[in-house]
Amino acid sequence: MIYADQRWVGNHGIGRFAGNVLVHLDYRPVPLASNPAAPLDAWRLARSLAKLTSSDLFFSPGYNTPLFCPAPFVFTIHDLSHIYCPENSNPLIRLYYATIMKRACSRAVKILTVSEFTRSQIAEWSEVPRERIFNVGCGVDPAYRPGVDRYALPFPYLLCVSNRKPHKNELRVVEAFARASLDEGMHLVFTGQPTADLAHGIERQRVRSRVDFVGLVSEAQLPPLYRGAEALIFPSLYEGFGLPMLESMACGTPVLTSNVTAMPEVAGGAALLVDPTSVDQIASAIKQIVSDIPLRQQLREKGLARAAEFPWANTAARVHQLLTESAST
Repeated sequence: MIYADQRWVGNHGIGRFAGNVLVHLDYRPVPLASNPAAPLDAWRLARSLAKLTSSDLFFSPGYNTPLFCPAPFVFTIHDLSHIYCPENSNPLIRLYYATIMKRACSRAVKILTVSEFTRSQIAEWSEVPRERIFNVGCGVDPAYRPGVDRYALPFPYLLCVSNRKPHKNELRVVEAFARASLDEGMHLVFTGQPTADLAHGIERQRVRSRVDFVGLVSEAQLPPLYRGAEALIFPSLYEGFGLPMLESMACGTPVLTSNVTAMPEVAGGAALLVDPTSVDQIASAIKQIVSDIPLRQQLREKGLARAAEFPWANTAARVHQLLTESAST
């Protein structure tokens, strides 16, 4: 019997992966309702799985693992941002990765991940052979497609689907937007709410009247938000995959993203790439993606073709195959 951690399902990156992978998997949920990312979850999870046997299999679509487990297990590392983006970490997280996570990597039957970039980082960090790490990718829901349904904003806008974490590079995005010399009617729209630092950066660049925050956007409203945008601006400093890129492409919206980590791999030549540490490059690319109509059409066509290569059904089928193999060994 396969036991899987359903607690990851939700309206976020790992949550979308979990929901699409688990929906058709024959499994038993773990008897827990707590946060799987909580510091003591490894202990709680171990206790809840204590009665499993060697003929069972535990699967986590996220990075949590039991402290001990009588059954073989498979888990998923979507990125190593807590290792390679120190500003996203703290001593407790670093201790967790150095002890529980590294031990889990050595004990897992298989480790799943979502890009070749992250696969290489996991192998280097954990010293686990690449042959035990499997890239299953991510996908795009069919709801993300071109259409006439647009988000109700009364102005043209560039979109940043982001979460205020430092590696999302938002302060440089704001500065680049201010430098790009766009028409005064063009706005920059962020999902979520502003932090004090970001609000201060917006004031410093004197673009407060042209930068907007739309708060938490439901899954149903994300496609109209992408469709209404002139472009997605996504020059992150680090991504293990970068799902907003594919979602935007699937909606027919051009994408500007970074030339580092997993982003060039996922973009597959269908996005405008920049050095995310260069405000000048980001500003120049913003101006280009707004004003160059032939480029916009080219990116739209390439983006639609690229996104079509990533249906969630392929990811789910690959995960199910690997779990079946693991359960039968």
